[in-house]
Amino acid sequence: MSGDHDDAVISRQVRRLETLLEEKGIVGGDTVDEVIDGFLSGASPLNGAKVVARAWTDPDFKARLLADGSAAVAELGFSSGGVQPQRLRVAENTESVHNVVVCTLCSCYPLRLLGPSPGWYKSEAYRSRVVREPLAVLAEFGVELAPEVSVRVWDSSAETRYMVLPRRPAGTEALTEPELVSLVTRNGLIGTAVV
Repeated sequence: MSGDHDDAVISRQVRRLETLLEEKGIVGGDTVDEVIDGFLSGASPLNGAKVVARAWTDPDFKARLLADGSAAVAELGFSSGGVQPQRLRVAENTESVHNVVVCTLCSCYPLRLLGPSPGWYKSEAYRSRVVREPLAVLAEFGVELAPEVSVRVWDSSAETRYMVLPRRPAGTEALTEPELVSLVTRNGLIGTAVV
């Protein structure tokens, strides 16, 4: 999925906003850069992978994660939000359900847990199509599901962000938590890949 056009539009809008902030004396360009750098520091899909690995190895943590994602990730020192906290809901993939996340209005996303969102996640094509034809979109990502598996699409918002808890791969029972972390990808946390 290509979001090159959308990315160019967004980049122009961001640059215009920065220019207006500077022209009105609200904030200087260096300050904007510092805020963005601070906001992105520590934002990584590795954080989400650590959450998943803990859920795979600790049933009590998994139960807490599914009940209240925000509180559970805070136990590991992570937040689900950015400047203002959002509620985190975690959707568990099972043998009969595959979950996928989208934000149909913009690109809301648990940045601290998944790192900066990929271009395709922000694209109009992904945002509109995954809701209407999730199986076709997942197939484009190489995800082929058995006919009996239903797909649930979770629409993120400014107040609530979603993350997928992928199914633990078979044959990984002997792996340590750090070894399990290496199996989890950002796309797996969004639902556009299986682990």
